[in-house]
Amino acid sequence: MSHRALFAELVSCPEADIDFAHAALLIAAEEYPEIDVSSYIARLDALGDALSARLGAEPGPEDCRDALNGLLYEEEGFHGNTKDYYDPRNSFLNDVLDRRTGIPITLSAIYIEVAARAGIPVEGVSLPGHFIVRLRTSDGGMLVDPFHSGVRLSEKDCQKRLDRIYDGKMKLSPAMLASCGPRAMLARMLRNLKVIYVKRGDLQRAVSAVDLLLAASPESHDERRDRGLLYAAIDCYAWAVRDLEGYLECVPHAKDAAAVRAKIADMNRKAARLN
Repeated sequence: MSHRALFAELVSCPEADIDFAHAALLIAAEEYPEIDVSSYIARLDALGDALSARLGAEPGPEDCRDALNGLLYEEEGFHGNTKDYYDPRNSFLNDVLDRRTGIPITLSAIYIEVAARAGIPVEGVSLPGHFIVRLRTSDGGMLVDPFHSGVRLSEKDCQKRLDRIYDGKMKLSPAMLASCGPRAMLARMLRNLKVIYVKRGDLQRAVSAVDLLLAASPESHDERRDRGLLYAAIDCYAWAVRDLEGYLECVPHAKDAAAVRAKIADMNRKAARLN
């Protein structure tokens, strides 16, 4: 089975059954076709074992966070990549494990996966512009920022991060602190990759990222439109028309429907000239 087919199979499972680490490593297989997924899973397992060895009997939330931070940041040296944030390697779980550096969502992914292997319940939190995690506790949970060495966050801290990113124009809401499951995390990783590749002008890789994104989130009609526009930009007219028409079939009254129809007409004219 191809990497893509296996990724599609994994993300089609019920949410609770998705093997996030395996699926995330299959995203990296787009760039590293010979990746040994099992070896990276084994490294996560080893980190989980090391974390378990640090925990005493019935550890409290702060004990768990201290153990995670001591292992991942002090001993293993994981850190946020502030020097080259938009390096695509920051989005590949194998590279993050190899280089010990990443962006908020991939460092959060490692935090979650290592914690889970030691029986510590940690979940993703898709804060706009900056992914974090929540260590679940009996009284709700403790917000933690894996990009900044596992520092604990209050809701006021989260608002300050939003203020820095959005110039004070976004107010923190409860929905922004909701739990983010594995399928949504995979989709966010892929959206990051798409944006990075588009900024670099690497449109073929951007298309590949959207291919996987649509496997994880087939209802993402905007992504289908975007893939159509990417196909148009690399002169794949028939594929562009297919995606753009599919977008309009799903959202015929979209605000950009007129512009999309004009793009379809343009693609059909260009395709006709080739014939």
